[in-house]
Amino acid sequence: MWPHPATEPHSYGESPQAAIPDARRHGARICSGAFALAQAGLLDGRSATTHWRRTARLAAEFPAVRVEADVLYVDHGDVATSAGSGAGIDLCLHLVRRDRGAAYAAAIARGMVLPPHREGSQLQYAAEPAAPARADASLAPVLEWALSRLDGELSVARLAERAGLSERTLARRFAEQLGVSPGQWLLARRIDAARVLLEETDLAVEAVAARVGLSSAVNLRRRFRAALGTTPGAYRRVFGERR
Repeated sequence: MWPHPATEPHSYGESPQAAIPDARRHGARICSGAFALAQAGLLDGRSATTHWRRTARLAAEFPAVRVEADVLYVDHGDVATSAGSGAGIDLCLHLVRRDRGAAYAAAIARGMVLPPHREGSQLQYAAEPAAPARADASLAPVLEWALSRLDGELSVARLAERAGLSERTLARRFAEQLGVSPGQWLLARRIDAARVLLEETDLAVEAVAARVGLSSAVNLRRRFRAALGTTPGAYRRVFGERR
């Protein structure tokens, strides 16, 4: 989007690489299209976001850009980026809210049958595989065993005992095969299980926490927000099945 009342995009140059910086110099607000903005140099030294499937690529191709993988949009005033097409609408409503006020943005959102402001970050939309695909025969049995006992007292020591390995050897194999520590893997699986229960059941948050081994609603909320940038209640409102 180039919302500038006095100019037309084609007046800024013959190519996007030339047109985008020219548009900005002429006072245009330039939004979305993180890769095009990064290629034009407008994101160097700045934070930006893009769809969660592309954040790693954006960071690799443009190391001068600080990629924010856990937000719906980033607005610097003159340049803004969003995390995909749906988040582009969130960004549009944000810009309207900033320019015309919250009531005006809310009226537009009601007409579009959308919330004026979505809770949480894009991480809640990034689906993780339910079971790791890279574990070999030395780890796969203990992982399967742990997944069936998430509501129990699992610890790194218990995983190591079940696998017949020392904790140090277990940690090394997790790092080699899964790229995470045993504790990180276990927490991620518990968060995944909580997501499924929030989506598919009406269980209270306290009960969900107990079923996935996170002990209490307070602990689940803290872990959920750290992992997904939102709360269990907000996640259920977005993804929960209507009953």
